[in-house]
Amino acid sequence: MRVLQQQNLAVKYLTPEDMRVAASLLYQAYHDDDVLRSVLFAKDDSSYEMKLRAFIREELASFGQGRQPMVGLFDGSNLYAVACVLESETELQASRYWHWRLRLMLSAGYLQTQQLIEKENTIRAALEEYGHYYFLAFIAVDPHVQGQGLGHYLLSGLDDLISSNKDINGMAVFITQTSQKAFFLGHGYQVIKQLSFEKVTGELLFKTQQSDGSEN
Repeated sequence: MRVLQQQNLAVKYLTPEDMRVAASLLYQAYHDDDVLRSVLFAKDDSSYEMKLRAFIREELASFGQGRQPMVGLFDGSNLYAVACVLESETELQASRYWHWRLRLMLSAGYLQTQQLIEKENTIRAALEEYGHYYFLAFIAVDPHVQGQGLGHYLLSGLDDLISSNKDINGMAVFITQTSQKAFFLGHGYQVIKQLSFEKVTGELLFKTQQSDGSEN
C-alpha cells in the first residue's frame, strides 16, 4: 500500500485526460454496489461487468457534456479519488440527454436504463422540498490507498463546492451500507428519508449549507 502525504494532496476539477483513471476507480468502487447489482443488472447476468463499464463510461460522458462538477483528489499528477456531482436544476438532472439514453440502452439494455431513470426520478421527487441542491452521484477512492482518510479529504473539498454557490441549499447522497452512513454523518449529513428499489433499501441524506458551522 502506498502511503500518501496529506500536504501533497489537492482537490481539483477533472480534465478529459483524467477520465480513464476516473472510470477505473469508479468501476472498482461500484463493482459490488447493491443497487447496480440488484436493481440495474441481474446478479446472474454474465455480461454484468461489460454493462457496468458501459454504464460508468456513459455516466462520465454525460457529466462532461452537462458540465456537471467532477472533482478528484490528486497527489501531484496522480489521481487517487473521484467524486461526481449533479446540480438539481439542470437538463442533465431533469431528464438526461436522449443520446445518453440511447447509448446506454444499446450497451446496458432497455430495462436496465429504465430502472436507472426510475431510481433517479424517485430520489429527485424525495428531494423536491429542498429546492436547488447538489446530488453526490459517485464517490470512489483507489483501493490501494484506502484507510488513509482520503475519502474524508475529498468530501471536505466538496464542502467548498457547496459554499462557493450561494444559490445551492446543500448536498444530497443516497447510501445503502452502514459504513457509508457513519462516514457521511461524520461530515454533517442528516438522514431525511428511507427509500427502496425492489430488493434494495437505502437512506437519503442531506447536508445543508449551514450544517458545517460556517456562515453564508
